Amino acid sequence: MVSENRSLQEAARDFRYLLNRGYPRKASLELVGNRHTLSSDQRHLLHRGVFSDSDTRLRTTKKISLRSLRDKPVAIDGYNILITVESALFGRPLISSNDGFIRDISGLSGKFKKTEITDKALHLIVDFLKKTRPRHTLFLFDAPISRSGLLAQKVRKILKDENISGDARAVRVPEETLIGFNGIVATSDTAIIDRSPEVFDLAGQIIKSRIRPGSLLKLRA
Repeated sequence: MVSENRSLQEAARDFRYLLNRGYPRKASLELVGNRHTLSSDQRHLLHRGVFSDSDTRLRTTKKISLRSLRDKPVAIDGYNILITVESALFGRPLISSNDGFIRDISGLSGKFKKTEITDKALHLIVDFLKKTRPRHTLFLFDAPISRSGLLAQKVRKILKDENISGDARAVRVPEETLIGFNGIVATSDTAIIDRSPEVFDLAGQIIKSRIRPGSLLKLRA
């Protein structure tokens, strides 16, 4: 196990080295994965957790503090946040990426199904928002995922019951609304982060302050 972890850490350093020198991400991951004989799960860890210095600096400038949420409109990448918080509650492995965001590595994004822990995760998210008091909160869920409409309906009811100004919608492509949103975007999705002016690691903040996950991997890239 120790040698396996050492190999993964060495692979993370090699991967970052190539990224910092402008090599394509996909080709670099394949090269490093083959050199260190990494499994598909280990390669997925690198993909989710290691980024170039320039990407890290750019995302750091976009990432806002907790206190900056107050009285600001916030759009929430629904499944991205929900699945990450659920994973922490289940004790699934998470990764603290070198760009400063905590990410789920289960790969469940397109296969989400409500579990016995979903309600707890939702209430943790809403309770966090109630204490931080954004001006308005918009949850966006991917409509193609089964029962997204019912999930959005449930979130709307929770927001109303908690007297929180907000809405929840199931839309075909949430990214179209999230990218260019006139406010703060809560997500750990790199494609959305890189095209948004202000982002907040909502799931990461909830996990660090409320859950204390059992397995939070950090690659020393």
